[in-house]
Amino acid sequence: MKKHSILKKLTALAAAAALALSLCACAKSGGDHDTLPSPSGADGAEDGKTYKVAIIKQMDHASLDEIANAVAAELEQLAADNGVKIEYEITSGQGGDQTILKQLADQAVADKVDAIIPIATTAAQISVLSAEDSKTPVVFAAVSYPDDESVALTGIDYVTGTSDALNAPFIIEMMLAQNPDLAKVGLLYSLSEPNSATPIAQAKAALDAKGIPYVEATANTNDEVIAAASSLIAAGVDAVFTPTDNVIQSAELAIYEDFIAAGIPHYGGADSFARNGAFVGCGVNYTQLGTHTADLAYQAITQGMGDMEDYYLMQGGLIAVNTETAAALGADYSVFNGMGTVTEVVTTED
Repeated sequence: MKKHSILKKLTALAAAAALALSLCACAKSGGDHDTLPSPSGADGAEDGKTYKVAIIKQMDHASLDEIANAVAAELEQLAADNGVKIEYEITSGQGGDQTILKQLADQAVADKVDAIIPIATTAAQISVLSAEDSKTPVVFAAVSYPDDESVALTGIDYVTGTSDALNAPFIIEMMLAQNPDLAKVGLLYSLSEPNSATPIAQAKAALDAKGIPYVEATANTNDEVIAAASSLIAAGVDAVFTPTDNVIQSAELAIYEDFIAAGIPHYGGADSFARNGAFVGCGVNYTQLGTHTADLAYQAITQGMGDMEDYYLMQGGLIAVNTETAAALGADYSVFNGMGTVTEVVTTED
């Protein structure tokens, strides 16, 4: 990979890029990063050798926890399969605190780990900065748009990872399939989440093309999310869309009942939204994403980064429907059956 200077700015800048609509997946498809490598064998690994890996979650919530657990399980399996020992530690930025994330990444470098696996965009950006001098391999997970200018995680010779890029126009089509009379859409997201800029721009473009007005509400804390949700209810929206936004997802349990009471279905960009009460969560399988991320990390540790892509795009198509919420809304979700793999879930407080 071509070496590139690292963008040190961590705030998200909006980037509009309306993608072609695909009615068979919830995640962006196409491009040069679709094919994931097969799990690496023992090439380059020394029998009985010990490797150290730092797994850094941006914050604690269902999707990021699922990814971390999948990474850990796959690292353990790879160790058993290849006759090596892999020591790992899972830490968290505790709400996405950049100071904590920097401390965790700096400590990982100081501990001379063999790879850092940051989960979500801000954690990845900070880890890449921390590893700039040491060139410790950074293998990120669930960075939706690593090649966006505001994210700048491509073209760096010690960085690769997995993307869960979202197909926002597809979710607008899901809204229309469920409610052909859709007249106004709420867009609920955080300005501090780099993952949200592009899908929100895509959603706006799709809604503009269909002549459907929208109302935006942004929030950066749990209390602000509750207030933002209330503002959308007061605006009389017919449905609400949130992309793969960690801030909103972490507050979903505090707002889903208000949306249900107002008769408003909430569509999120990950299945964890549905498991925390939203009507639908649409995106990639995060267990598979975590598994592939661990495979990439093992390959980077044992074989080097030379032949690896900037990132690997996970395919979507997972539609998680909260059956309890659907019943409370009186919503028929059978309309989604031909649009992807529909999974029924109930509300869990994880």
